[in-house]
Amino acid sequence: MKYLEEIFSAEVSPSDGTPGRDAVMLAAAATSFAVAVLMVAGKGLAWWWTGSVAILSDAAESVVNVLAGMMATFSLWYARQRPDAEHPYGHEKIAFFSAGFEGALIGIAALAIYVSAISRFLNGGALTRLDVGMIIVAALSMVNLVLGGALVIAGRRLGALVLRANGLHLLTDVWTSGGVLVGIALARWTGLTWMDPLAALVVATNILLTAGHLMREAFRGLLDRVDPDATRRLLDCLNRARETGEIDGYHQVRFRESESRAWVELHVFLSGASTLARAHERVTRLESALAALFPGKRVHITTHLEPSDVRHDGLHPQGHEAEEGGLENDQS
Repeated sequence: MKYLEEIFSAEVSPSDGTPGRDAVMLAAAATSFAVAVLMVAGKGLAWWWTGSVAILSDAAESVVNVLAGMMATFSLWYARQRPDAEHPYGHEKIAFFSAGFEGALIGIAALAIYVSAISRFLNGGALTRLDVGMIIVAALSMVNLVLGGALVIAGRRLGALVLRANGLHLLTDVWTSGGVLVGIALARWTGLTWMDPLAALVVATNILLTAGHLMREAFRGLLDRVDPDATRRLLDCLNRARETGEIDGYHQVRFRESESRAWVELHVFLSGASTLARAHERVTRLESALAALFPGKRVHITTHLEPSDVRHDGLHPQGHEAEEGGLENDQS
C-alpha cells in the first residue's frame, strides 16, 4: 500500500488543500473500500462453511463497511469542493454527516446480529469446519488491524473526520472478530454450541457502543457544539488583551470549527478617541493572537468595533441589539 508510506512520511498540514493531501485521502478511502469488499467475500465464505452465527455477525458488519467506504469516498470528494455562493462556508460538514451515517449503519447491523443470535439460542444449529473458519477470520482481522490503525493516524494527521471514523470502525471490526474467534473456539473445544450465539451477542453490544460514539461525534459537529478547551483558550486570550489595555472590552464571542477551518466572531470595545488606523492596528494584533489558537487551521475572524465610552444600548438600531449566548457570559 503505497499511500501508507505517504501518510507516515509526508508532513501535511490539516489545512493544506494541496493535490497531494487530497490524493492521500482519496487513496486511503478507496483502499478501505477495496478491503471491505475482501472482508465481505472472506467472512461470507467462512460463514457458509461453518454455519456460525458469530461469523455471520462479523460478515454483516463487513457489509456495513462496504457501504460506509462508499460514503466516505464520496464525502472526501465533496468536502474538497471550494466554497461557493450556495455554500459560503465550504462543504466540510459533510464529514459529520458521513460519520453519523456510518454510525447509523453500524447500529442497524448490531440490531440484526441481536436478532440472529437470539434466534440461534432458541432454535439451535449445527457448526462445521470451525478450524477453517477461525483461520480465515484471524487472517482478515490482521488486515483490518493494519488498515484501521493507518486510517486513524491519517485522519488525525490530515484533520479528516471521515478517515478517522472509518478507521475506528475497522478497529471495532478487529474487536468484533476477536470476540467471534473466542466464541467459536470455545464452541469447538467444549462442544457447547451456545457459545457461538453468545459471542455474537457480545459482538453486537460492542458494535452498538461504537455506533453511539460515532453518532454523538456527528451530532456535535452538525450542531456546532463548541470545544470547551478551545473556548477557554479563546476567552483567556481576550482577557489578557483587555488586561494589557490592547482592548477595552469585548462581548458576543462566538466560534465554530470544521475539520480544517475555524470561524470566530466577536464585538470589541475601543476608545472612541482612537483613529481608524490605530483601531485597525490593535484589532489586527488581537486577531493574529486569536488565529494562533487554532494551529493547522485556516481561521476567519470577523470583528465588530464599538466605542467603549458611549452607552452601548444606544449604539444599535432596533433589531440589531446584542443577542444572548456569547461565550464570554457577559464578561465585557
